[in-house]
Amino acid sequence: MQSYEDRLRRVIQYIYDNPAGDLSLDNLADVAAFSRFHWHRVFHAMTGETCAEAVRRVRATRASVWLLETNDPISQIATRSGYDNPQSFARAFRDVFGMTPALFRKSGTPEDLKMTLRTGDSEMYEFELRDLPPYRLAGLYHSGPYPEIGRTFEELGAVFTSRGFWPQARSMAAIYYDSPEAVEPDVLRSFAAVEVSDDFVTPEDLKEVTLPGGRHAVLRLTGPYTGLAAAWQHLYSVCLPGSGEVPADAPPFELYPNSPFDTAPADLLTNICVPLR
Repeated sequence: MQSYEDRLRRVIQYIYDNPAGDLSLDNLADVAAFSRFHWHRVFHAMTGETCAEAVRRVRATRASVWLLETNDPISQIATRSGYDNPQSFARAFRDVFGMTPALFRKSGTPEDLKMTLRTGDSEMYEFELRDLPPYRLAGLYHSGPYPEIGRTFEELGAVFTSRGFWPQARSMAAIYYDSPEAVEPDVLRSFAAVEVSDDFVTPEDLKEVTLPGGRHAVLRLTGPYTGLAAAWQHLYSVCLPGSGEVPADAPPFELYPNSPFDTAPADLLTNICVPLR
């Protein structure tokens, strides 16, 4: 856990030291020396809060000290805390402390809000570090909440059925390009795909993507897709930190060895795969 804990502590310290600095999600990933594809997932999985929530919390904590220990104007403290104006500062501060900065100063009540680490859960999954081959995929891009990618798979399935492509198909797959902890659900980007044989000719209305092979962290979920959120959480909060491995700067993906069209929910298999450095 030490390597991952060090990264978490480094990011938190950076936020504390630079409340008015560049605390964008991508910059915090750089501070952690971690892939932007994975850092926000790791941070949320291990702490229970997003990077953006941590920034608001730490900024409010720093401001609370300045409110009590100085006589500086609230507008000046707002600027020092990284806010463009006192109104946005007041809203963010109230979200954390339940009162306005002015009322907090008057109450004289200090409070230290600390980051906590999740300890994982008792769910058991199969997890291993594995070399995967390259995967040639044909599919459709999906924009929107990840749980709604099924409608894009339905559309893709209709294409393969109507054009007789299934004999050249292998397993199905999905690539996830954004972290749901950092991007609004309506604009999340993903790719619903079918692994196809080398002789498959990808039609113009489908997109082709090749997943490079190499070393991956692989967690297997056995059961309905409703369990995927918990499986992703377990992978990023327990399995990856425990392995000591660091993800590569490449998106994670899911592989589906069987299909919900001919498999009972309890028997569905999903391999969640994270490329490693």
